[in-house]
Amino acid sequence: MQRSSHILVVEDDSEIGLLIKRHLVSSDFKVTLARNSGEMDRVLASDRIDLLLLDIMLPGEDGISICRRLRAASPIPIIIVSAKNEDIDRVIGLEIGADDYLPKPFNPRELTARVKALFRRVELGGMASPLATGILRFEGWEMDCKARRLVNTEKAMISLTPAEFNLLQALAERSGRVLNRDQLVELTLGQFGVSNGRNIDILVSRLRAKFEAAGAPYQFIRTVRSGGYEFVAPVSREKSDD
Repeated sequence: MQRSSHILVVEDDSEIGLLIKRHLVSSDFKVTLARNSGEMDRVLASDRIDLLLLDIMLPGEDGISICRRLRAASPIPIIIVSAKNEDIDRVIGLEIGADDYLPKPFNPRELTARVKALFRRVELGGMASPLATGILRFEGWEMDCKARRLVNTEKAMISLTPAEFNLLQALAERSGRVLNRDQLVELTLGQFGVSNGRNIDILVSRLRAKFEAAGAPYQFIRTVRSGGYEFVAPVSREKSDD
């Protein structure tokens, strides 16, 4: 029997935590609750977790700090669920590496739909392309779309979030083509995911920073004024072994 996806919910409000757990369990997910960062760390150290639902307003270490810390060490999918619903809070959450942001109060069905959509993007790479399981090479870098792994010229692995990997794949598979923000949303993020052009801009900024830190010889992603983005590095493609 296939293992149920295991979701860790970090939420200090017991009633909200139990509500989230009940709805996710009814959709056949395994759910563990944690009330703070200490409990979260203990669960992460002992269990395999496939996705994190993270509140921002927590006692002790807050969700922003937790997200930044986890993202520096792991590509685990993260959805921030928070009562803070200002645009700046949403932007900050995405800039530090969250894959989606859902404001409270929320419809539990929408939360479940977003969780399922993020799992689909992780599993399928968010792409409907015959090259989705191939190898992409550019400037000595290698992107394995089946293993969802990116390595630089020194063979060092670059940690990417699911949303970052999907966006990079969409651009690299269409090297030399200008893709506008709406096209990139459709190709990478889906109906229930991060779904506007501003969030695409944030993801591009994060990718550029990671390329620069990993020794890219130039910026592989070019901004096209009033157009969108273009992957400018020449890309070679090959099929991966099944």
